[in-house]
Amino acid sequence: MGGADVSDGGAERLRRWRMVLGGGEGEGTGVALSGVDVGMDAALGALYGADGGGGRKRAGERSAGLGGSAPHVARWLGDIRTYFPTSVVQVMQRDAIQRLGLSALLLEPEMLEAVEPDVHLVGTLLSLNKAMPETTRETARAVVRKVVEQVEKRLASRTRATLTGALDRSARISRPRHADIDWDRTIRANLKNYLPEYRTVVPERLVGYGRASRAVKKEVVLCIDQSGSMAASVVYASVFGAVLASMRSIATRLVVFDTAVVDLTDQLDDPVDVLFGTQLGGGTDINRALAYCQSKITRPADTVVVLISDLYEGGIRDEMLKRVAAMKAAGVEFVALLALSDEGAPAYDRDHAAALAALGAPAFACTPDLFPEVMAAALEKRPLPVP
Repeated sequence: MGGADVSDGGAERLRRWRMVLGGGEGEGTGVALSGVDVGMDAALGALYGADGGGGRKRAGERSAGLGGSAPHVARWLGDIRTYFPTSVVQVMQRDAIQRLGLSALLLEPEMLEAVEPDVHLVGTLLSLNKAMPETTRETARAVVRKVVEQVEKRLASRTRATLTGALDRSARISRPRHADIDWDRTIRANLKNYLPEYRTVVPERLVGYGRASRAVKKEVVLCIDQSGSMAASVVYASVFGAVLASMRSIATRLVVFDTAVVDLTDQLDDPVDVLFGTQLGGGTDINRALAYCQSKITRPADTVVVLISDLYEGGIRDEMLKRVAAMKAAGVEFVALLALSDEGAPAYDRDHAAALAALGAPAFACTPDLFPEVMAAALEKRPLPVP
């Protein structure tokens, strides 16, 4: 790199390469760090350096390490929040938990107060729920509540608005008041009455929206796989469940499952209670969960069942598919989501996904931002907006 550009742009590129490569005899940048860069490099080295995970440092390699020292880790958490933006801090925290086995330290209140809360941290805390001492539980609930409030602020208003519109459109009436007329559908329904000389359509038949009422119009069952790989989906689904439950026109049921089935509907007024009622990890019996959900359906033509699972079935595969087919035949709208998160394409059982698609229930991953549109389409019985 001896011929590198030494202009301001070239110097900045060399500085960045030095931060990436971590220094040492063979990295070749010739850049010496100073000021804030020294602290940033130490924070990166503690996690990603040769000794970050407790391994032996080789000559010339970046090292520092976090080890298992709670005070050291707490200082490191403070450092990375000083040097990096929140989105980067969250990634580094996640890597530290996964690479260095720091989960046990999250059982200490002082550690929880130092971390940057996000959905993935909530998933880790929920997986540790049963091992959590009472001294940590209230701090953990505060961390989880902060994330839940962030998710609600991001998604709740748009979800209510989108689904309220879908519910109104699904209750069209033929003698609407003026304010309730659906002009687009009315014009399409009366195109045969077009008068060219007046360039207008005579609205012989009016199509309108039904006014929102307090009566329950639709029933929604959220059936959530709580195996360890579904942690982020559980968080988002719990928040959406609480939002749906707050809408008078939708009767919402929330069921979580592994090899057992737990109905958390009576806790939907507080998604934090829902989350602490889950038990991440364990096996999967989708068939048993769907059997329970099926037993609770009283108005199939007005019911939407949302299965959120990676479809790795530990139960009886053929029975699971028969249940889905039976629900659809009865008029239930069945939605299969492989994940409800921002994490990108998930791992899933492709054979089971193909079998569901053959039944007319395509399985796909869904982001939290797309979920209101998916639910609106299901409530209106129109094709789902599959990405």
